[in-house]
Amino acid sequence: MIDLPVIQTHRLCKSYGSVQAVRDLSLSVRANCITGFLGRNGAGKSTTIKMLLGMIRPTSGEGAVLGNRIDAPQESVELRRRVAYVSEDKRLYNYMTVAQTIHFTSGFYSDWRPETAESLRRKYELPSDRKVKSLSKGMRTKLALLLAVARRPALLILDEPSEGLDPVGVEQLLETLVTQSAEGTAVFFSSHQIEEVERIADQVAILEQGRLLKDVSLDDVRRCYRKIDLVFSSQPNERDFQLEGVDSVQTSGCQMRVVCNANAEDVIERARALDASEIEVGPISLREVFLSAVSETSRALV
Repeated sequence: MIDLPVIQTHRLCKSYGSVQAVRDLSLSVRANCITGFLGRNGAGKSTTIKMLLGMIRPTSGEGAVLGNRIDAPQESVELRRRVAYVSEDKRLYNYMTVAQTIHFTSGFYSDWRPETAESLRRKYELPSDRKVKSLSKGMRTKLALLLAVARRPALLILDEPSEGLDPVGVEQLLETLVTQSAEGTAVFFSSHQIEEVERIADQVAILEQGRLLKDVSLDDVRRCYRKIDLVFSSQPNERDFQLEGVDSVQTSGCQMRVVCNANAEDVIERARALDASEIEVGPISLREVFLSAVSETSRALV
């Protein structure tokens, strides 16, 4: 049996006047995995998440979450019953205490797990009698995460969840997300912290100026992606390396870096044919994949 995608979009667009926040986004997010959603500020990540949750309407295109269409009001309500969301601003009722917030939220969900809520409250060191308005940004983040996880959601969507967390809090967050994934909850989270995504994600989607640049598994990045540093006696021509599998080519004087997702051997063979004096091949980090994709897109638009 093949699991259906928990998130599926086809040519999803959102415009605000002449500004296109999201453009022709076709995305498929698998069940039973952690998917990182990467992009610079203003890339369209938060807009995409709000469309997926039915908080804003798409300008055009289609989308479904857990099989529910995001542009159908009744289905949008149904999907939010099965999806837990931690927003970037972590909105909570400031006048409530931590204990009151947990008790209030539990009443909305028949499958609320009080033992999970209490376990996380202790792990996160959240004082029961402290009012939300007096909590630090990091503690508010932890409380919002507790409320989301204790619901037993089918899908957990988070927008910049590590914002405001100290290193210990970040470790606790990542542990919680991995645990939820192991228990069968699909996790989809946006982040600027590429190292955090690389540590726990199974799949990564990269957004730039509202467009999907890449949708790739971390296993493929580790297995297939390579950076190839070359040195020539004179400035090389980038067009000589427009080969299948090449993601980006950047030159600086007589030096060149080629990033490829496949066929590294073809790049090396071409470099040798052009009398490269130095050839160095190495694995590539997710940060380098991200920077390569974004910089190449920026160059293409100049």
